[in-house]
Amino acid sequence: MSATTPEGRAVPLWKRLPVVKQLRRSVGLQRGMLVVGIVICAVFLIAAIFAPLIAPYGFGELSNKFGSFPRQASPDSTFIWGTTVGGYDVFSRVVWGARTAVSVVILAVVISVVIGVVLGLVSGYLGGWLDRVLVVIADAVYAFPSLLLAIVVSIVISGGNSSYIGGILSAAISITVVFVPQYFRVVRAEAVRLKSEAFVESSKVIGTSTSRIMFKHVLRNSTRSLPLILTLNASEAILTLASLGFLGFGIGPTAAAEWGYDLNNALSDAASGIWWTGLFPGLAIVMLVLGVTLVGESLNDLADPRLRTRRRARRKKSVVASTETTAGGSTGTGTTGPGTGTTEEATA
Repeated sequence: MSATTPEGRAVPLWKRLPVVKQLRRSVGLQRGMLVVGIVICAVFLIAAIFAPLIAPYGFGELSNKFGSFPRQASPDSTFIWGTTVGGYDVFSRVVWGARTAVSVVILAVVISVVIGVVLGLVSGYLGGWLDRVLVVIADAVYAFPSLLLAIVVSIVISGGNSSYIGGILSAAISITVVFVPQYFRVVRAEAVRLKSEAFVESSKVIGTSTSRIMFKHVLRNSTRSLPLILTLNASEAILTLASLGFLGFGIGPTAAAEWGYDLNNALSDAASGIWWTGLFPGLAIVMLVLGVTLVGESLNDLADPRLRTRRRARRKKSVVASTETTAGGSTGTGTTGPGTGTTEEATA
């Protein structure tokens, strides 16, 4: 069913798309934050998708038809961001690293949302012994240090190997284990609150099945705060992946490009004044985390009815103030004429 405006006109489909819809609703600084975040995320997403076309060399390439790459070469026309101590092109590894980061983040967040939402919905709505068991497990996992848990899971899954598939899966699953309790807690709390609402009781009276009530009515109203948690978890997933690579539990240079591994190798270069090997991978991590966080904060502001009410109140105040200013200006103009004329007569 197509949406319509208050005047009865149909709203085009492209205006109802998630990102476009949020952009049209945002104003001022909020819109600026959202636009900047979307642009940053779009740049990294394009780099991840078109990495073979953007990067001049492969992530593990050490030579071309002209010979081997120089080691620790400064930025020039051939290697625009220089080369590492191993002879890898920094720009190519940063671009290929975007593909690794985006793959891990998407996989980890999707698995976390699916598992956490389903478990939280079932636990909060059904209750009983299942609810108590799941709450205890979630609290235990949530209390465990996230990075240490990610390292343990990564070692268990990949056995310390640095293959591409093994590294991405181990990082994604380890991040999933850390983030599932957050979605579980949020959805469970909303399910516990909603199951006593009137619309749920009405659905029970007319004979609606339990599964339909949970996954159609309760689920729809219990996931409003998930976009912010999702984006914040995406930011933390990027940092966790970089931490695993920095500590040596991520993906090796011959299997895929990974920013954390490159930062680890750049530690010794910094003391020698070779800044380019660590600057660009670190800047990529910071910019991607910043972009995702800006999008998440903007979506949270748009989803908060209190902030929307404040914006409407400010808008009304500005309209009232402008109206009063206009009225005052008109009144002042009307009363100035006689006064001016009297002054001129007195002067004469």
